[in-house]
Amino acid sequence: MAAVSTKPKPLLRIEHDTIRLDLKLTPKAKKSSITGQAVDAAGKAYVKASVTAIPEHGKANAALIKLLATEWRLAKSQITIIRGQTSARKTVEITGEVNKMRSSLIAWLNRLAK
Repeated sequence: MAAVSTKPKPLLRIEHDTIRLDLKLTPKAKKSSITGQAVDAAGKAYVKASVTAIPEHGKANAALIKLLATEWRLAKSQITIIRGQTSARKTVEITGEVNKMRSSLIAWLNRLAK
C-alpha cells in the first residue's frame, strides 16, 4: 500500500511562464474578501475567497478577478480563470513578470496565513 502524503500541494505553481493558483469562491457573500487558506481531503491547498456578486452570467467570476487584481495590484487583464468557470473551485492564471510577481504573491500568501 502506498504511503499517503500529508504535505499539501503548493498554492502557487509556475507553468508556461505564468503563475497558477487554486481558489474556492463563495458567491452572494455579505462582503467581497479573501478569507484565508485551506487544504482539501486530497491534500490540495487553495485560497478561500468570497464575493457579493451572484453566480449568474459570469458576474461572480468577474467580481473575483476584480478582487484579485485589487488585492495584488495587477491589471484585471493579467488574471484569467482557466478552470472552474461554473464551479466553486477555480484555477486562476496570472501573467506578467513571473519572478517579480512570484515573490510578492508568496509574501501575500504568508500574510494571509497569519
